[in-house]
Amino acid sequence: MDDVTYTKGIYTATAAVRQLDNGQFQGVVSLARDDATAPETTAYEVEAPSPSAAEALEEAKALAHRILGELEL
Repeated sequence: MDDVTYTKGIYTATAAVRQLDNGQFQGVVSLARDDATAPETTAYEVEAPSPSAAEALEEAKALAHRILGELEL
């Protein structure tokens, strides 16, 4: 499943999915600040695992939107 990238100003959020050992899937978001002299990246995880990769990606995309929505530029 392909990652999904969103940008807001100097920030880029990438929503992705990882498979857990128990067969479920976890949505994750990587938030990067694009103007930093040294790479600044923060990782976030969706709280609850999902039974499918598609559902986990939807949860990760929603989390990415929330994170970017809270940023002050």
